[in-house]
Amino acid sequence: MRSRTPIPARRRATIVAAAVASIAAGAALLPAWSAGAAVVDDPAVDAGTRATFQRLADAVFTDRTQALVDGAQSRKPLTGGFSGDVRLSARVARGEAAALSTLEGRGDLLAQLGERYRKADTAVTLDATRVTGRTAKAAVTETTTLTYDKVRGDEPGTTGFQAHHELTFTADPRGDWQLTAVRDTDPGIAVNTLAKPSVKAPTVDDTMPSAPRAATTYPAPAKPKTLTGTALNYKAMAAYAEKHWSNYNKDYPDLGGRGDGGDCTNFVSQSLKAGGWKHVPGYVYDYTKWFGNAEIQSHSFVGVNEWSWFAQNSKRTTSLANVYQMDVGDVLQMDFDKDGSKDHTMVVSYRSPQGVPYLTYHSTNTYRRSVASIIASYPSAAFYAYRT
Repeated sequence: MRSRTPIPARRRATIVAAAVASIAAGAALLPAWSAGAAVVDDPAVDAGTRATFQRLADAVFTDRTQALVDGAQSRKPLTGGFSGDVRLSARVARGEAAALSTLEGRGDLLAQLGERYRKADTAVTLDATRVTGRTAKAAVTETTTLTYDKVRGDEPGTTGFQAHHELTFTADPRGDWQLTAVRDTDPGIAVNTLAKPSVKAPTVDDTMPSAPRAATTYPAPAKPKTLTGTALNYKAMAAYAEKHWSNYNKDYPDLGGRGDGGDCTNFVSQSLKAGGWKHVPGYVYDYTKWFGNAEIQSHSFVGVNEWSWFAQNSKRTTSLANVYQMDVGDVLQMDFDKDGSKDHTMVVSYRSPQGVPYLTYHSTNTYRRSVASIIASYPSAAFYAYRT
């Protein structure tokens, strides 16, 4: 599970050749800084330049996503077509070539786990541009939909996510803009993300109930769940998650980068509440209490570790031995760096007939991402699976 298949030589050669061509094109257009090239005044960013920023951002994230699509890796990167007024810097071009190689490796590992994508659609919107002297910061939103290839035959139609990024453009002496940095601004995880996820300072207390880790091997021993005729409505949990994965419910706050793990646990708590979990009012810091609305939320409603403590202490959940045993309405948590403090919370909104759970979550906003995909992206993380 932890090994990664080497990238086929043909694919790697295509990526590297495209990157070299892009770098060469950029180098040919660079002015000679040390040769006394004329330096223009701080360049303005007009509507046409902003539109080109957006197109280049779209090319960057389209290339990244296409690297995961079966059979699409040999295509020429879209970023190689930019030169002149707006282009990739040589350093970023090298970085993107390495990124595509890494993502191809992730796609190969996914194929080993029985998952492939047959096509992808990526669109990038430019949310804001801030210019200071010869530096422009562009905030963008990436919206991507990946269509599952029917390897097992029971996959859902698609998975999707929304991610936010900041691109830094720097003007050279002639006033041409080069993309010099790409930064993810979400605290969470997306299938084409390469940066390590945001990890908060450990929240560990030995006096609190500790959930056991779950295995990640497939297939898992059978652990059937009764989905109907119980006090909880698991279908409603899934329906809520899939309705609000990108369309936030205004009856709750959007915690964004606040709290333990951003908005992820807040979103899962809302889904559980929609399916029948009842409030336990009390002091917000008391992990034995659980409540949340637009005005106030207990720490157990919004905090990753605090939710785990409440879920176990209240007996509302039991631990599962394997992540593949999860079913609709069950919860998965991750500890990215295995420091004993959990970092991320997700809810199962679909389970395929052959036993693959699909997670929906916030931070980054994501719809029906398979547990196999999450394992492939973070093979060294610790996983905790809860039966609700």
